[in-house]
Amino acid sequence: MSWFVSILDFISVQILNVPAYLIGLVAAVGLIAMKKRPGEVVAGGLKAAMGYLILGAGATVVTNSLAPFGNLILKDTGAHGVVPTNEVITAQAASEYGAQSAYIIVLGFIVMIVLARFTPLRYVFLTGHHMVFMSTLLAVVLSVGFGPGNGLWVVLIGSVLMGVIMVVMPAFAQPYMNRVVGSPDANLAIGHFNTLSYIVSGATGAAVGKRSRSAEDVKFPQGLSFLRDSMVSTTLLMLVLYLVFAIWGIFVIPRDELLQIFASSTSGASAGVGAFIMAAFAQALQFGIGVAIILYGVRIILGELVPAFQGIADRVVPGAKPALDVPIVFPFGPNSSLIGFLSSLVGGLVTLALLAVWLGPVFGLALILPGMVPHYFDGGGAGVFGNATGGRRGAIVGGFLNGILITILPAFLLTVLGSLGLANSTFADSDFAWFGTVNGLIARLGMPAAPLLMLVFAVLLVAAAWIYKVRVVDSGWLPARSRATWLESQKEEATHS
Repeated sequence: MSWFVSILDFISVQILNVPAYLIGLVAAVGLIAMKKRPGEVVAGGLKAAMGYLILGAGATVVTNSLAPFGNLILKDTGAHGVVPTNEVITAQAASEYGAQSAYIIVLGFIVMIVLARFTPLRYVFLTGHHMVFMSTLLAVVLSVGFGPGNGLWVVLIGSVLMGVIMVVMPAFAQPYMNRVVGSPDANLAIGHFNTLSYIVSGATGAAVGKRSRSAEDVKFPQGLSFLRDSMVSTTLLMLVLYLVFAIWGIFVIPRDELLQIFASSTSGASAGVGAFIMAAFAQALQFGIGVAIILYGVRIILGELVPAFQGIADRVVPGAKPALDVPIVFPFGPNSSLIGFLSSLVGGLVTLALLAVWLGPVFGLALILPGMVPHYFDGGGAGVFGNATGGRRGAIVGGFLNGILITILPAFLLTVLGSLGLANSTFADSDFAWFGTVNGLIARLGMPAAPLLMLVFAVLLVAAAWIYKVRVVDSGWLPARSRATWLESQKEEATHS
């Protein structure tokens, strides 16, 4: 059996764990299904893969520029606690749960395809790294709950849960995704395990922003017209934030620690305060560069993958939609994504204070510190969804609520991770937190009750999503219709005047 495990490990780690390869293969299969010439198949597959690699390169630039910013905030404020980072917690779990995770991700992908083919939930989840994170999470919580000697049950039940969550969450978010894209039947779905926050943001935006204009319609004075360029305005805002916290750090952080924050950008111990300030300046510019790269990569993916996916939809999974990573929505709201990021960070800091003062002492919950990466990507996505249904007000409130969710929910998740609950990290996004916590609590019931109840839970999720898809999504319902009507009336008034 070791050879079989090695094959599964190769497929999960070397192919499914690399989103670019997965995207390229899907695009190639779609083009083959469309009976394109071999040259077009190769070119389309390569361009789709390269688009995702470009997106990933931009994400890496953003992540690297946000790491010192996060350290600055933590050292300026003196906060201590757990920093939620998917990559770190997955690496910590890999040695003990890696084999089970490999089985779950491969079998879970098959379950997803079967559900997409034979139910109305025709979504194909293509965010490879989030598939790896979810499979690892399920391997951990099920192993902890089921106990030793039940590895087969962990794999079987984990695969079912994995396949279910990959088609259910895009279905629930589809009306809000349609509003983001601006079409009642958008050929895109969100495939990112922070979907609970996006749904909450979209629903809240519809409730609070009925007469709020879009964040993308900001009117700048003539002298500030250059701020209409989202890359310029994003970079300038991050420049201001970086310099504010850098100057704060000069007064409250010891010199050695101060220089260590930007060790790779300064000349070492001999560097002075001026070098520190300029390093902060450089990191803010890097952030803007990363955002620009992300937007370019998204354009390439949309140009190559979506048309090719029609071939898959017609031949393999009729009517299927590709569920893609959250940066896919950023071009639909560059200003909104930045507003959502900042609002999410504020929401996370407020919730951190509540954990420290009240929730932690009363319920024994760990302090979840703000991770800049989840707040940027999750908060940015929440801002776009909130703006689509509630304008500027929706982007602000939606981002703030995202910050609350990705701070409080991971604190509860830590309680079901067993020995990993004592680690210095945890899973960051809302779906990991709520889905892992629910299944972790069920798993505590032990054998044989836990596997049976988990299957019932999975069936209920599919049934609920099935009904929602048929009665809500397929009916063409869009959230925030009253706001859309109001915006149309405003446009007509502006035209007549």
